[in-house]
Amino acid sequence: MLQGWFQIALTLLIVVAVTPLLGGYMARVYLGERSFLDRMLNPVERVIYGLVGLQVQETMTGWQYARAILYSNLVMVALIIFIIANQGWLPFNPTGVGAPTWDTILHTAISFMTNTNQQHYSGETYLSYGSQMWALGYPMFTSAATGLAVGIAFIRGLTGRPLGNFYVDLIRSITRVLLPISVVGAIIFIAAGVPETFAGPVVLPTLEDPSVSQAIARGPVAHFEIIKQIGENGGGFFAINSAHPFENPSPFTNLLQIVGLMAIPTSLIYTYGVFANNRKQAWLIYVMVLVLYIAFVIVTAIGEYQGNPAVNAFLGSQAPNLEGKEVRFGWAQSALYAASTTGTMTGAVNSLHDSFMPNGGFVTLSNLFLQIVWGGQGTGTAYLFAYMILAVFVTGLMVGRTPEFLGRKIEKREVVLASFLLLLVHPIAILIPGAITLAFSEQLGGISNPGFHGLAQVIYEYASAAANNGSGFEGLGDSQPSPFAIAAGTAPTATALWWNLSTTFSLLAGRYIPITALLLLADSMSRKQPVPMTAGTLRTDTGLFIGVTGGVILILGALTFFPILALGPIAEAFQVAKGIG
Repeated sequence: MLQGWFQIALTLLIVVAVTPLLGGYMARVYLGERSFLDRMLNPVERVIYGLVGLQVQETMTGWQYARAILYSNLVMVALIIFIIANQGWLPFNPTGVGAPTWDTILHTAISFMTNTNQQHYSGETYLSYGSQMWALGYPMFTSAATGLAVGIAFIRGLTGRPLGNFYVDLIRSITRVLLPISVVGAIIFIAAGVPETFAGPVVLPTLEDPSVSQAIARGPVAHFEIIKQIGENGGGFFAINSAHPFENPSPFTNLLQIVGLMAIPTSLIYTYGVFANNRKQAWLIYVMVLVLYIAFVIVTAIGEYQGNPAVNAFLGSQAPNLEGKEVRFGWAQSALYAASTTGTMTGAVNSLHDSFMPNGGFVTLSNLFLQIVWGGQGTGTAYLFAYMILAVFVTGLMVGRTPEFLGRKIEKREVVLASFLLLLVHPIAILIPGAITLAFSEQLGGISNPGFHGLAQVIYEYASAAANNGSGFEGLGDSQPSPFAIAAGTAPTATALWWNLSTTFSLLAGRYIPITALLLLADSMSRKQPVPMTAGTLRTDTGLFIGVTGGVILILGALTFFPILALGPIAEAFQVAKGIG
């Protein structure tokens, strides 16, 4: 037990130590200051800017920034669809796999373009190496860079600066942040045993019966794995994601993955502190989120360590709960990974979330509902400050002080945008398709679990899509037959078609509507004239105000979805306590 808690504590210490280093570096990159990669990358970026005719100093309004994101993402989605639909004749296809169904292609393209990577397929049987590298690896960089660009544009607007240029921010996010870390990380993963090869599957006789052969899938995994984590993408090269020994072969690679998926979202809070010239406020916000995160980790870990009382009583001693877990990682690293990957909207998994105790289901769902512990790539940090804007407004009303943030008045437009962003879009993208699925579960659902767990299973799928996370409770009939099965005569199913199309709605609504609202909110803040601080100004860099912000987050964010938590994991926990589950 002590060893497990020590592993968790050590991982968190490493993450905290990385924060000021990476956060300070990103601040220098996006402020246009000198960094150690300038000599190498400045000429490369100048060539790119020249080829596309981009003026580095040209700035955009909120609407222009949003339109640039939508137009560029639309073109990239079309490219992804073309590659997957034609993978049968494109190169790097050693298994000769054909095209998946049209709904699988559409869902996959939009899922990866929205930085969600929700996978209704098995990578080793549905996609070629070429599709994995080009159709999926490419948007892993661009979608992550898009999120980073939005986060930085929001921070600029919040601190009174012009929003900047989306294309410049996109390029710098790739060349200065994502690509350098990916190159180093891929080399480390290769050294740690993650394969990186274009050779096809290895066919070997089984130990049980040498006359029977088994195909062992492999491929160019290492470079895919690092951007999967640092870009908060989460999509696995193989079906079982980071539980697969080729994606995550050892406790060392597991540690690298957790640190990787948390590095950028945690560091962006420090980056904000540099932009705002208020590191004190940044660290206070950081501590608030860290407290929520640690609480979620502890709740999850306790459930997995204690196990299921009914199973423990039946077998004599079965704790901790290792069903659905990799013994290489155990209860502690499985719990830490689950809380981290849903908190950061990464979506990678090293264990089956469907197998977690109700504690884990409560935490993973809560993370998807809140979206700020630590939140998605760039957008999570922006959501956090949108909550702070609402906290300033609410607190100002309560104490009779002027609602101001960073010297800029909070008025009706900012409150409406923040409320629309946080309290309306996310519930609609989750609850409406969830209600339809549950109402017509016999025709549409393909739900493998009855009762309370089945409710959580359905809502989790839509929450994962809307939050751009991508992980799942699994057990749903959301996969069409593989191209090999279709070639053998297996027909596509209406259930999988429903899941592909309905979650596509949640993917789009959960990505582009909030991004547009964030940019309009940032644009509105950037245009406000700063007012001098007076005795009536509400200070936002105090422990008291940060505590109030935490309360606002829990009240506005958590209570919106509390009925789902009560009817899902909380009710299931009572079942388990009574020895029913």
